[in-house]
Amino acid sequence: MTQDDLLARAQAWLAEDPDQETRDELAALIDAGATDELAARFGGTLQFGTAGLRGEIGAGPMRMNRSVVIRAAAGLAAYLKAKGQEGGLVVVGYDARYKSADFARDTAAVMTGAGLRAALLPRPLPTPVLAYAIRHLGAVAGVEVTASHNPPRDNGYKVYLGDGSQIVPPADAEIAAEIDAVRSLNDVPRPEAGWETLGNEVLEAYLARTDAVLTPGSPRTARTVYTAMHGVGKDVLTAAFGRAGFPPPALVAAQAEPDPAFPTVAFPNPEEPGAMDLAFEAARAVDPDLVIANDPDADRCAVAVPDASVEGGWRMLRGDEVGALLAAHLVHKGATGVFAESIVSSSLLGRIAEAAGVGYEETLTGFKWIARVDGLRYGYEEALGYCVDPEGVRDKDGITAALLVAELASVLKEQDRTLLDLLDDLAVAHGLHATDQLSVRVEDLSIIANAMTALRERPPVSLAGLTVVSAEDLTKGTESLPPTDGLRYHLEGDYKARVIVRPSGTEPKLKCYLEVVVPVADARDLVPARAKGAELLAAIKRDLSAAAGL
Repeated sequence: MTQDDLLARAQAWLAEDPDQETRDELAALIDAGATDELAARFGGTLQFGTAGLRGEIGAGPMRMNRSVVIRAAAGLAAYLKAKGQEGGLVVVGYDARYKSADFARDTAAVMTGAGLRAALLPRPLPTPVLAYAIRHLGAVAGVEVTASHNPPRDNGYKVYLGDGSQIVPPADAEIAAEIDAVRSLNDVPRPEAGWETLGNEVLEAYLARTDAVLTPGSPRTARTVYTAMHGVGKDVLTAAFGRAGFPPPALVAAQAEPDPAFPTVAFPNPEEPGAMDLAFEAARAVDPDLVIANDPDADRCAVAVPDASVEGGWRMLRGDEVGALLAAHLVHKGATGVFAESIVSSSLLGRIAEAAGVGYEETLTGFKWIARVDGLRYGYEEALGYCVDPEGVRDKDGITAALLVAELASVLKEQDRTLLDLLDDLAVAHGLHATDQLSVRVEDLSIIANAMTALRERPPVSLAGLTVVSAEDLTKGTESLPPTDGLRYHLEGDYKARVIVRPSGTEPKLKCYLEVVVPVADARDLVPARAKGAELLAAIKRDLSAAAGL
């Protein structure tokens, strides 16, 4: 694109931009002749995919802004009408990030102008409430404006269809084609009114449903410290805990209320280093049984437990550990149906399901796939996502997951046992499944592409002394999985291991998921087994980094 073309494109965008803030921002860039910055914003368009849209807020087609959202909403409306959904209901929810309320209102206006019915949730609420509302209200689609646990400068646009699940191919490509067909914002009718703003009825119905994940009469004694991570989870989670009869969670006050600046954390993600420091500080003061955290849109749930062997006395459980604990709890409660997980999650779930005689299925990464499993009873993903009530919310839900963890902790507490004791039991029964992740955040996306190319062209023959017995390029798909950009290695030797490498779908990261299975004969083997698992995982990380040129 020549400089003249770049300026022409920026001027045309400026003329249509409905937002004074981004108009002023863009005008200043044009006046300053900021060619590099304009090229970064106008060198393409933010791509609509199976995660919808996600990106940094700002002016231009490569950023999240009202112009981009209006086009996305118009494309979704055109798609729905082409599928015969004229007059159908679209429910719109939003979190408390910068511009979220504006993006939600714009979406409601576009849907109304296109001849669909639109209903806006009454205020910033957890993503699971929106996912629940779609099925509860019989909507043909839903939109959640959220960037989940991304940095403060980001926002996003997540699309669900009428089954309450996030979109998957080919719907994403068909919606993207309709977005591309929008020539001018002036062609998109946006009335000032005509949509419905819902009251608290949907939230009350959701809260009534949360009780269903618990066993009537089960113990409710676990005491918790809770952080909403500056997001929208606090009111809904505390209401759910109150209805269920748990002790009121002790709140991490500095992170309890929504704040789009996320002032106490570098990244508002419980998995990131330092994000849980304030919660652990609160836990040391009140000595609870558990620490529970939601991410900012409360679809993820993090759990930490007292552990005298670690510095500070509190240990975050890995998503795979919580996934296995919830599965074991559901088996104990007599759950039937299919247990499902994505390929990047621990194979321990398959062992638990097999031993319990329940169905098991593996899917591609993301709840958009897990939620579509026939007969799903429970699904989880290692990135702190758990679906424990698929009939109510066909997506991950950090509120109901927190309730179920608190119930399990209460049951164990009555037996004078802990979540760590149950993890020991699972390791003795099924082998120690040690997992870890090598996650590389980049500024330059070519680093990710180069690493994937290096691994495809020169696949490793061994990692940590274990022989790579199979190397699969998942872009070709498998018998049970559709194609995806990823690589999977199975390793064998004295121990079995598995490695999956894939670019993140929502962040500029290369993610490598590692698992080692160490046999455990009895409880006396647990300490050396954990040491061996940690040693092997560290060696796999080192060797994989070298093979990928990282």
